[in-house]
Amino acid sequence: MTPKRPVGAGAIPKQVESPALIKPTPGPLYAALDLGTNSCRMLIARPEGDQFKVVDSFSKSVQLGAGLENSGKLSRSSIYRTIQALRVCQQKIKRHKVNRMRLVATEACRRASNGASFMKRVRRETGLPLEIIEPQQEAQLAVVSCAPLVSKKTEQLLVVDIGGGSTELVWIDLKDVRPSERAGAIMRMHGGFPTCDGEGSKARVVDWISVPLGVATLRDQFRDVEDDAARFALMSWFFEENLAEFAPYKDEPPRDGFQIVGTSGTVTTVAASHLGLKRYDRNKVDGLRMTSDEIDKVIRTYLHMGPEGRRSDPRIGLDRQALIMSGAAILQALLRCWPTDRLSVADRGLREGMLYAQMAADGVLGEGCP
Repeated sequence: MTPKRPVGAGAIPKQVESPALIKPTPGPLYAALDLGTNSCRMLIARPEGDQFKVVDSFSKSVQLGAGLENSGKLSRSSIYRTIQALRVCQQKIKRHKVNRMRLVATEACRRASNGASFMKRVRRETGLPLEIIEPQQEAQLAVVSCAPLVSKKTEQLLVVDIGGGSTELVWIDLKDVRPSERAGAIMRMHGGFPTCDGEGSKARVVDWISVPLGVATLRDQFRDVEDDAARFALMSWFFEENLAEFAPYKDEPPRDGFQIVGTSGTVTTVAASHLGLKRYDRNKVDGLRMTSDEIDKVIRTYLHMGPEGRRSDPRIGLDRQALIMSGAAILQALLRCWPTDRLSVADRGLREGMLYAQMAADGVLGEGCP
């Protein structure tokens, strides 16, 4: 006998409550939400000096882009999961009485034929004013978020943001900027990528690219390859092939004063594995510098574990175990292409970039911020 379906089973609740991390305090609050191909993440923060303090946060794997490679559309189940997550975000914004916010969607919604109609449904059902941003805006925000991690010795900077559906790379020439002003020059790029920055700064974007391959889309392209090691090698080779048009300083690549900053769940997961953390600690991961040998050692360990071993590894986690090898393939390809044996790890991304940009535009950040 088929059991009766409970009344309201499967329905999206009208209100989803969740506890705040920190009680609201006086002063302006800002929200930044990043709806990607795999995850929905939000920060609520207030300005504090030349930085900001997080008041509340949210992060959930919603797999919005699941099945997108084959159908070209966001599926009903993906939309359902995502709207549930967005209701939690809406409740947090309402509870904290946030008026200044920027809420963006990226590659999955850019590519999906029903992406625009999904944005309208989100607005109708949650009241959240999400917008689909272009790849260049996504790259700009990733660059801004990483500004505090740029060394004063850096003359050539490559920022890499490995997302679920795309990977953004931005190469910045800083050699004409005074060392003490380099982070500030990068932070001012939230408004665009000029070939020559404004007065008082001569930071220059040499080149940038958005590759329509991220951890989810690259995995889906090679899902039919059964052998774990062969699939990894093919993914890494394929990603490198897609970087052919992005080759600043190809003939005489600089080595001195060159820094790569990587921001993504892949990069932070590899860093946590390298450190042997039993529980993830952002303070130990954000800003860590890893050598290419250390990264290769972690990747070889992942391959040796196999799918079952990776699934049970606490540093990888259930949400990321299906995506870590496609992310590692991207990371390995990047380190083969450019002249450095070190990578700076950034546990930050679009959300932090949006917060910095909003606060800087409102003039609420203290001295030391451009």
